[in-house]
Amino acid sequence: MQPTDIRLHKRTAILELKYADGGIYTLPAEFLRVYSPSAEVRGHGQGQEVLQVGKRNVKIARIEPIGNYAIRLHFDDDHNTGIYSWEYLRELSLDQQKLWDQYLQRMQAAGERREPRDAAVQVVNIMPLKPY
Repeated sequence: MQPTDIRLHKRTAILELKYADGGIYTLPAEFLRVYSPSAEVRGHGQGQEVLQVGKRNVKIARIEPIGNYAIRLHFDDDHNTGIYSWEYLRELSLDQQKLWDQYLQRMQAAGERREPRDAAVQVVNIMPLKPY
């Protein structure tokens, strides 16, 4: 089912999809990035998926229409090889919570984080404050 309207909310990094049946879905850029249909993310077969880490702050830079059947999302981390068919976007919309939960479980099992590595803060030599 093709969306009747696609809007990119750049400030909130949300892709909003509206459908003729009245359905409105909001898909965060991070979710779309970690579930990119590209071979870089999905691999070339079952079990070859590559866990995407550190994508919490990723944004969608632009949307490119692909014929009459899909869009290509250009992310600000230079990823742009996934083609999101109407069918795949609908699947992501309907299964968003289940897929997100699975992603978080895989991240936890791998000991990885959603935050980019360069965003981590290391606190060294903490000493209790003394009153003056």
